[in-house]
Amino acid sequence: MRAPLRRLRHRLTAWYALSFAAILLVVGGGMYWVTSREVEAQLTRTLHAATNEVLRAAQIGEADGIPSDEAALDAVEEMEVPGSELYLFDERGRVVTPDTVDREVRDAAVAALRAGSADRGYQRADGEWRVHARRFSLGNRRPYVAVAVADLGQIEAQSLRLIETFVVGAFAALVLVAIVGHYLAELSVRPVEETYEHMRRFTADAAHELRTPVSVLRVRAEVAVQRERTSDEYRAALEDIGREAEVMGRIVDDLLILARVESGVRAVAAEPVYLDDLVSDAAAAAGVLAETRRVRLTVGDFDEARVTGDAPLLRQLLMILLQNAVKYTGEGGEVTVDVHSRNGSPTVVVADTGIGIDGAELPHVFERFYRGEQARGVTEGAGLGLSIARRIVAGHGARIDVRSAPGRGTRVTVVFPPGGVRSA
Repeated sequence: MRAPLRRLRHRLTAWYALSFAAILLVVGGGMYWVTSREVEAQLTRTLHAATNEVLRAAQIGEADGIPSDEAALDAVEEMEVPGSELYLFDERGRVVTPDTVDREVRDAAVAALRAGSADRGYQRADGEWRVHARRFSLGNRRPYVAVAVADLGQIEAQSLRLIETFVVGAFAALVLVAIVGHYLAELSVRPVEETYEHMRRFTADAAHELRTPVSVLRVRAEVAVQRERTSDEYRAALEDIGREAEVMGRIVDDLLILARVESGVRAVAAEPVYLDDLVSDAAAAAGVLAETRRVRLTVGDFDEARVTGDAPLLRQLLMILLQNAVKYTGEGGEVTVDVHSRNGSPTVVVADTGIGIDGAELPHVFERFYRGEQARGVTEGAGLGLSIARRIVAGHGARIDVRSAPGRGTRVTVVFPPGGVRSA
């Protein structure tokens, strides 16, 4: 069982990591696509702004009295646009400044003379470049062409650096998600592991406890049929078998109750219940057992105590506590049960003058099938009573406390939530 759970844990972790990686891949691809488009759009806007500035500077120069040709030339030569190159062409498509120009730039200028503007892209040895050419005129009515050229690769490099940063961050996030995913997988699988372990222990404990009465039944049956016996001997053998079968029946009944309460199959009802009525009823029932053992069972404090809960389960809780107190109290001893609502908390106290429990054994009294050394020699039992009691108490949002000392008796206190209402 552990190997499949381990594989499930690894698969869940891988699923978390792969899901996040797929999300990162989609987000990264979309981010790269959007960034690339935005870079090109921004570059186009920059080139258009550069040619517009050339026209504006030329017009300002002309307004200051500078001849149109010189004003256009000065505007191109004196303007600096970071990452861009500026060119000026005359009305025949000849370059005015600078002296050398790529053929693709000249072609864009010629196209702008005809159409008014032109946008091109071309490849140089040092990367990809973008060209924007714009035709304009000054006071002399002669057409000029201002051309702005920029290195797209330089801007794309900035975009790539952004993508690289994203990739590094995404990898770190992926590692973090894998760690968190493993932790979440642990949390997801842990209840299954706990349930499996609980079932394994439950089955092992049940098998251990049932082994003895089953063995006794088999041995008594084998002995009874080994030879011919009188009817009285057969009757005695059958009575012994009946007693062992009754022990097995009680163990099975307790196991079924415990399994139903622990698994949630037996839901805890939420109805108004008066503990004092249940205590009165349970004390009367347990009084029969007390009489046979010559133990005095008395009801002490008896106040009205209303709780919200499951009446049959609460009665079973009281019967478990009272029967345990009677069984482990010697002849002539006393068992007292109190019920009150002091401080607004309904409370039931069962105290006895019995054999008590050793301090080292107290932490284990609520474990399934646990019986202390002294208890084993006093009476029969499977050690399931207090385990069932604890589950019933927990199902009602209450708490149970056991205090005891060897030879001085035991005191069990069950305190319900203030107002008798189960906590959420």
